[in-house]
Amino acid sequence: MAPEAEAQDVLAELQRLRAGLPLLSGALVAGTDGLVLAHDTPGVEPERVAALTAAALGVATRMTEATGRGGFGELLVRGDSGCIASYAAGHSAVLTLLTEDRIDVDALHFEGRRAGARIGELIDAAPRRTACPAPSAPSPRQQPPQPGPLPHRP
Repeated sequence: MAPEAEAQDVLAELQRLRAGLPLLSGALVAGTDGLVLAHDTPGVEPERVAALTAAALGVATRMTEATGRGGFGELLVRGDSGCIASYAAGHSAVLTLLTEDRIDVDALHFEGRRAGARIGELIDAAPRRTACPAPSAPSPRQQPPQPGPLPHRP
C-alpha cells in the first residue's frame, strides 16, 4: 500500500471514529516525534496538538516507567469544557481525541483503544512494506573505482 493510501486509511478511521462518537470534536494521529500523521480537527491547530501530544507522551512514559506500570497505554486530561484523551497507536504513533464535556468516558475509552490498535496496525505495517526496496543500479558517482593496470616496477 502506498503511503498516500495508508494516510487515507488512517484519516478514514478518524472520520469513522468521529461519526461513531457524537461528542467527539476532533481526532488526530501524531508520531511520537510530534509530527502530524493525520487529523480531523476542525478549529484546532493540528501541529500544535501533535507537539503537545508528544510532550505529554514523554511525561506519561516516564511516569509509567518510574512507577513500574509498564509502557504507555493511554492518558486522559479533563478540562472545564471537555476531555483530551491519548491512546497508544502502535510503536511510533499516538491517537489524540478531543471531546465535549458530556462524553461517556467508558465509550470514549472503548472506541479510542480500538481505533488506536487499528491505526497502530496501519502505521506499524508501513515500514515493513518498504523496508526492503528492490536494489537499484548505482549511479556512476556511486560506483566503486575500477582498478586500472598496475604500475610497472623495475
